[in-house]
Parts: sequence; C-alpha cells; structure tokens
Amino acid sequence: MKKSDDTLHLGEFLPYRLSVLSNRISRAIADGYEEQFQLSLPEWRVMAVLGGEPDLSAAQVAERTAMDKVAVSRAVNKLLEAGRLERHFSPEDKRRSVLALSAEGAKIYREVIPIALGYESRILDKLSEPEKLALMSLLEKLEDIQLHT
Repeated sequence: MKKSDDTLHLGEFLPYRLSVLSNRISRAIADGYEEQFQLSLPEWRVMAVLGGEPDLSAAQVAERTAMDKVAVSRAVNKLLEAGRLERHFSPEDKRRSVLALSAEGAKIYREVIPIALGYESRILDKLSEPEKLALMSLLEKLEDIQLHT
C-alpha cells in the first residue's frame, strides 16, 4: 500500500481510523446508559475517572480523559447540579478544591460499569488470546510513542 507524500487517504490514515473507532465504541457504550441515567458521554467519562481515582481537580480529570477543559467543566457543573459529584478541599492541600463521586454518583457508577464492561467483553470475545495480547501491546506502544512525540 504505497502512498504519495502529497495525498491523504483518510480511510487509511491511522489517527483518523483510531478516532473514528474510539468514537463508535464510546457511542455504542453510551447508548446503553444515556437514556436510563440521563448521563452524557462527557459526564460519564468524568464519573469513570473519579470512580477509579477520587479527589482530583477538574484539570486533572481533563488530563486523564484527554478531554477539552471546557467540556470537562460543563460536565462537572452538570454533575454537581445533579448531585452526582461533590466538591471539597484536598486533604493534602486545603487551598485546592477536588472532586469525588457523591453517594448518588457512586450508585450510578456501579450500575454503568457492567454496561461498559459487557460491551468491552463483546468486542474482546471476538479476538483470540494472541490477538488480545497483541492489541494490548500495540495500544501501549502507540500510547508510549504519542507521549514521547
């Protein structure tokens, strides 16, 4: 598959393909929880990060999700208004506010996790063990390459 240097074949362009695939997977998972929990994809991403690692600032959430800070801020505000997040001061630095799931947020988080994991299983079940290992290895390598460019 030889490409000329001055033509972009979008369907073969790795960043585009990864982005489209990621968006399709995220959308399919979101279809499983959006209506039931009145939860947008950005809101779920914020909750997913804080469910695994509470007491982060909004900036730290944005960094971990690779989401735009404005999108994170909007999601955080909606989640705070809905009582799904709580804001408090960091135990380590009383000048810094951090976020954590509220009791209601933790309940929703626990209910959405099986939906997300079920979708992941349906994808991974179609791969052999060597393919799964290769996929994880390649993803780690791509993440490492991206972080160092």
